[in-house]
Amino acid sequence: MSEEITYGVMSPNETKNLVIETPTGKYERHPVRTPVIKSGDNITELLNELVVPSLEDGDMVFISEKIIAISQGRAFPIDEIKPSRLANFLVKFVYKSPYGIGLGSPWTMELAIREIGRFKIIGAAIISGICKIFGKRGVFYNILGPRVRAIDGPCDCTLPPYNHYAKMAPAKPHEVAAKLTREIGHKVIIIDANDIGVNILGKPDKNMKDEEIAAIFKDNPLGQDRQQTPMAVVRPIEGAKSL
Repeated sequence: MSEEITYGVMSPNETKNLVIETPTGKYERHPVRTPVIKSGDNITELLNELVVPSLEDGDMVFISEKIIAISQGRAFPIDEIKPSRLANFLVKFVYKSPYGIGLGSPWTMELAIREIGRFKIIGAAIISGICKIFGKRGVFYNILGPRVRAIDGPCDCTLPPYNHYAKMAPAKPHEVAAKLTREIGHKVIIIDANDIGVNILGKPDKNMKDEEIAAIFKDNPLGQDRQQTPMAVVRPIEGAKSL
């Protein structure tokens, strides 16, 4: 008999800490286990069911950009993506990071071309190639920005069926963050966090500082494989700043 899965606010994931200390104070990060998110799922309903009953004054909700993109229909089975000749050519020059596939596959490169456009991709590739001659890496991603950095592809550490998918960044993430914030009455922040770093894709207030938000998640406490925790309730403690 399979083990019954309980959804909602959980204890910290294995090897991860509940509390983190940052320049703006200490924060608890309570992971939230969710069902497998599908295209068309209503994130507000999910928050109201699994998260809102546990929220206290000053709490914030951090959400992985991956489930926002999936709910928007911006994740695709790789066998439905037909990489162009340009995608197959450019992917040969992409640095393969051990922390994520990024644009290191023809499927994700094809999604980047569709998202950004051929000419901008080609221009960034040329500049990046020149910079590599002088030993400077990461220029390609820096030029194209967070929408491209958030593109990701099939990975063994991703929960099925998305270990055979490639996905774009979420559409209009700042608007989504603002809408979810209004609907649940607590700040919602959309992040792209991995073991390399944290990118802030969506926030409800443009005056919120990305570096302060990122510091809370610098150890990436979420888990989207067997943990099924693509969200976290973030709680300021001991007089920490509510961002």
